[in-house]
Amino acid sequence: MSEMSRQRGRTDAAAVGETLVEVDGLKKYYGGGGVLADPPVKAVDGVSFSIQRGETLGLVGESGCGKTTLGRTLVQLETATEGTVEFDGTDVTELSGQRLKQWRRNAQIVFQDPESSLNDRMTIGEIVREPLDVHEEGTPRERQEKVKDLLAQVGLQPEHYYRYPHQFSGGQRQRIGIARALALEPEFVVLDEPVSALDTSVQAKILNLLEDLQAEFDLTYLFIAHDLSAVRHICDRVAVMYLGKIMEMGETEELYTDPANPYTHSLLSAIPEPDPTVEKDRITLPGTPPSPRDPPTGCQFTTRCPAKIHPPEYDHLDAETWNAIERFREVIRERTRIDLSIRDRVRRSVGAFHRFDDIDETVTDMFGDDTPDEVRGHVEQAAEYVKAGRPDQAREYMGEQFDGVCDTERPELYPVGDTDRLSYCHRHAEEYESVGSVLGRGSDDE
Repeated sequence: MSEMSRQRGRTDAAAVGETLVEVDGLKKYYGGGGVLADPPVKAVDGVSFSIQRGETLGLVGESGCGKTTLGRTLVQLETATEGTVEFDGTDVTELSGQRLKQWRRNAQIVFQDPESSLNDRMTIGEIVREPLDVHEEGTPRERQEKVKDLLAQVGLQPEHYYRYPHQFSGGQRQRIGIARALALEPEFVVLDEPVSALDTSVQAKILNLLEDLQAEFDLTYLFIAHDLSAVRHICDRVAVMYLGKIMEMGETEELYTDPANPYTHSLLSAIPEPDPTVEKDRITLPGTPPSPRDPPTGCQFTTRCPAKIHPPEYDHLDAETWNAIERFREVIRERTRIDLSIRDRVRRSVGAFHRFDDIDETVTDMFGDDTPDEVRGHVEQAAEYVKAGRPDQAREYMGEQFDGVCDTERPELYPVGDTDRLSYCHRHAEEYESVGSVLGRGSDDE
């Protein structure tokens, strides 16, 4: 059976199953509790999706986008700030005490680093047996026998029961972590980048092992990864995450062959092409992701999006000018995060502030002689606000001049095509040109 046929078979099987995990409006913020505290870190910011029983849902995105936090919150290693996580009809965010302990049997996690997630002072048998001891499963003899069976099922030997983690390779340690996660026979397993720390050859073995165990134990997976090729191999559906939000979600093959969201386009364009004779259009995103303490008001991807919707009065500006404007706005955003000392505030009040005097050099570096006068005038005005020690005013001024709908309004998760695929982008609204047309890849099927 071909890889594509096998993928399609898994997807069809999952599609007819019932929903096991239902996530609605999930948020996880850190900090920001006091009056004088900094704004909270919005690690997960209003996420909704479902996972069918027996399905593997992939979760991909850049480092720091909130993937791991989302996975940990689903298994209640983190407490949700807002929203619900329903597991087989039960909202697990409301569970506590003995009820939460009993529910944990149904949901486990395999951690990213197979070395740091294992206790070097415990034998492998003790590590895998620990969940059974906590839940008092059977007699001590029965627990020992079950652990040895589990070790055999993940490709280890019964004699490994008495060895320590440092005596194993990275791939073997990950197998131990998988055995520990399966000890209580859970229905749902979060796989937090389970192969990212392993060699390529070992990765393939672990992925095959996970598929075999899923078929044998009827498991449901959330597979978190940044390796897009691994996700394509093992997942039925994929959710693409950026700065705490789901940007696109759909069936794996469809999403990989015909991405709908500009962020998905950029991620897939970064996949290496093994054939050096094949030309590939790469989308290089400018700048860096904004701080999760200060995400954009509109679409999270607006500061780097190659398909951003600009104000109509500036439609004539070229891409290079817009990139310069966005980079300059990023510089101003960073200036707003700098706390001023009392001395700086006094100097600012008497017009003698000089801490941000280098802003003129930034303007010179970013904007050439061919920059339109209307743009240069607004940039220079914003620079004056910065030099006066008022970067917040400069940020507001640049927003007034250059903000479009992507900067000011959160998009919806629009349905795309004839399937259940969703994409978080204003470009899917009827009044705007499609993502594919803007990126030179034809019109999207909306």
